Amino acid sequence: MSGRSTLKAVAVALGFLGGVSAGALTGGALSTAQAETIAESLALAYANNPTLNAARAQLRSVDEGVPQALAGWRPTITASGSAGRVAVDTGSRSSTYYTNNASISLSISQTLFNGFQTVNSTRQAEALVQAQREGLMATEQDTLLDAASAYVDVIRDSALVSLQRSDLKFLQEQVRAARDRFDVGEGTRTDVSQAEARAAEARANLNTALANLNTSRAIYRQVVGIEARKLSADTSISRYVPKSLEEALQISEAQQPLIRQAQHLVDAALFNVKQNEGELLPQVTLDGSVSRDWNPSSSTAISDSAQIFGNVSIPLYQAGSVSSQVRQAKEDLGQTRLQLDVTRDQIRANVISAWGNYQAAEASIVAAQAAVEAQQLALEGVIEEQRVGQRTTLDVLDAQRELVTQQANLVTAQRNRIIGGYQLVAAIGHLDAGSLGLNVARYDPAKHYKAVRDKWFGLRTPDGR
Repeated sequence: MSGRSTLKAVAVALGFLGGVSAGALTGGALSTAQAETIAESLALAYANNPTLNAARAQLRSVDEGVPQALAGWRPTITASGSAGRVAVDTGSRSSTYYTNNASISLSISQTLFNGFQTVNSTRQAEALVQAQREGLMATEQDTLLDAASAYVDVIRDSALVSLQRSDLKFLQEQVRAARDRFDVGEGTRTDVSQAEARAAEARANLNTALANLNTSRAIYRQVVGIEARKLSADTSISRYVPKSLEEALQISEAQQPLIRQAQHLVDAALFNVKQNEGELLPQVTLDGSVSRDWNPSSSTAISDSAQIFGNVSIPLYQAGSVSSQVRQAKEDLGQTRLQLDVTRDQIRANVISAWGNYQAAEASIVAAQAAVEAQQLALEGVIEEQRVGQRTTLDVLDAQRELVTQQANLVTAQRNRIIGGYQLVAAIGHLDAGSLGLNVARYDPAKHYKAVRDKWFGLRTPDGR
């Protein structure tokens, strides 16, 4: 049974759902002008959600680790200058004189070999970028799941408000009927009091339902970025749900972003070990400089010099710090490998749990629908029996309360099924804008990476900041 068909059935029973009339729901798909679909809400959340935008900014920051690592291949150039006044005293009374000395120099240093540290640090930075991209995908899935939950919660709470209003209207009619019977001597004061008590209870329930609806609308505004107005009841997720648990587990193993993120973190930790080991290897640099000195007191007032040297540095002992860093990096590598296993197990458990909840919600809907239909017939029967004196007002009130409870259970079961479907799709790694086919401009994480990867200088970000 699709989420749309069941939710329509509830809408028909209650006469109102999320600002859309039951007739509109049963008449076919709603246009964008009539109601906002869940796909449109997800697209808005994808484009505007601040948590998701913050994750994108974090990825752009991590991108900068690659050009920082590549800087190990590039030369460093330094310019310096000095100027001053020198007093020279030869020992005699009139032999003190002053000179103005100055110098400028330009030096350059190019690393030729550093124990493969640049190679490994670059690979580490690239692995961290890939891990952060998977982290962004996981945040995207969480954001879309939150948006879907907020959307369906507004629909559910709107239906419950409508249900409580209908219940209050029914009970107010029972109060009027009880008073009429009491006035003509066919009822008792007890019947009137019982009906009035149930009407007061229904009014309190309506106020609670309205408060819950306001809360759901506020959460929707927080996640999606706009106020919830007319929401379409077409919230089916069935076409994205795997056909079997085995298929769900296979997809999650290959495509769950949290698993792929953990795999990239293992790669980054491995390259970190190699980068630290590189500090134990020789370092080779090529250093050159040019300079000009002004010294009027010397035989040559202006002197120029230029030099170039090849330097080799062989580390012999670094007080044990580098060795400790290597051991520490190896422990970090072991931890990330264990964390990968933990993540795989956790994702597997999440998929199995989501699958079970989704199947249980299916069964709950069938049971709730049967209960609503049976209780509706029971209420009608009790009302007829009351008219011929075989039932009391309390029997009618109890039957109405049971019907309202069963209708609320049906609405809640449908909500749980829809959310369970979205949770299952998120668990396997398919709750993203591409997999859902959302009509929105996709964020391309590679665009910023390509813009900064080989950037040698410049303080402005690619977007002009």
